[in-house]
Amino acid sequence: MRLICTLLALALLPFLQGCVAAAIGGAAAAGYAIGEDRRPSAVMADDESIEFKVRNRVSEKQPTAHISAVSYNRMVLMNGTAPSEAAKADIEKVVRGIEGVRGVYNEMVVGPNRSFPSLANDGVLTSKVKGRMVDMSSARKFNALHVKVVSDDGTVYLLGIVKRSEADAATEIARTTSGVKRVVRLFEYQD
Repeated sequence: MRLICTLLALALLPFLQGCVAAAIGGAAAAGYAIGEDRRPSAVMADDESIEFKVRNRVSEKQPTAHISAVSYNRMVLMNGTAPSEAAKADIEKVVRGIEGVRGVYNEMVVGPNRSFPSLANDGVLTSKVKGRMVDMSSARKFNALHVKVVSDDGTVYLLGIVKRSEADAATEIARTTSGVKRVVRLFEYQD
């Protein structure tokens, strides 16, 4: 129950601007999440820095692209849209050049930027998958905090530092969630 409350507080925090109590609760929840993360705190800080740098450098170099970048254990998942194959390759080159990046998963597609409702559906899909993972965590299959879930146009990407049994359980949850078209495993394994 505590894990569910923690994840719920983290999910609601961006919508509760200006609420001091929520900010304090969110900070406590974030502290719990950090303690459960399998990445060292320095790597977690690097991941945040990498994501910030990707946003800034890509928007300067390719302002018409719509990129989402998630760094996990210094591996960057790029998804979204690029206006051309050349722009997609250029964006990947920029991301690979950022200090600390170990590798890139370039899942961008060439085409027009997606609509806001389509992007909002990605958020809903991520929440559905993560919510089911939290339910499974209570059944002791794995800790939902060990799996990062990212959705893009019906594709669910799973990242994390996990055991193979945890990866299989997370994949099954994602695969059987309504609205998921495809699951891509980008895990690093402990066993």
